[in-house]
Amino acid sequence: MQAPETLFTRAEDRDLMVEAVREAGALALTFYQTELKKWLKLGDSIVTEADIAVNDLLERRLAVERPDYGWLSEETEDDPARLGRSRVWVVDPIDGTRAFAKGKPHFVLSVALVEDGAPVMGVLFNPATDEFFEASAGGGATRNGMPISVSDRSEIEGCRMAAHGPMFRHPAWPEPWPPMDIVERNSVAYRIALVACGEADAALALTAKNDWDLAAADLILREAGGRFTTHDGKPLVYNRELPRHRSLLAAGPRLYDALFERVGHLALPS
Repeated sequence: MQAPETLFTRAEDRDLMVEAVREAGALALTFYQTELKKWLKLGDSIVTEADIAVNDLLERRLAVERPDYGWLSEETEDDPARLGRSRVWVVDPIDGTRAFAKGKPHFVLSVALVEDGAPVMGVLFNPATDEFFEASAGGGATRNGMPISVSDRSEIEGCRMAAHGPMFRHPAWPEPWPPMDIVERNSVAYRIALVACGEADAALALTAKNDWDLAAADLILREAGGRFTTHDGKPLVYNRELPRHRSLLAAGPRLYDALFERVGHLALPS
């Protein structure tokens, strides 16, 4: 018979998460803008010695101190035991590794605590810019301790769109997109954080993303008053057997509706 899980209070988990992420951010900075050891992994994505070091620190602090919680990280071999846990740490030690490796400050450390498929607390930390985004379910979202909220924009034309610019110039669109101010960031989590604090108006991706890319950003965006779904309006469920999502659409409520009208009908691979 399996022993019951030992679950801590939300406040205890939050304190542990914040302390661990700040410590990991300081470690990341010791590698930032240095000559990094780096290599390619499956899918031609880049990984550096900094990703591994930050991941190891977070795993020591979070997984070891919460042995009854699951662990899902981009840089750790997946353990299916997480599927039987009610609480799971979902981690991307450095989201935006290509930017980090180039010495550009467009990356974040991303940590979420997922409970029964939904993020209940999350942190995105960019130590290069000293931006610390945080949210808890029902508790609002902050950047460096100050409340944040999404923009109230409703029109697509002229909006600040955090996305991959060439996507909007693809010839398959039935009608051209109106002019937008494209905000290019290598880190999808950082793009969503910029939407959460109103520095961008929306984020859109029509290619697959993973739990560790989105879990913390999802909660922060929604707690800042925005809407976050797949491109066709479905909520994201985390800690499934395949921790992958085919798209994302994130914006303030009024702009979300306008964007959904343009993309909600698209048929994408599952």
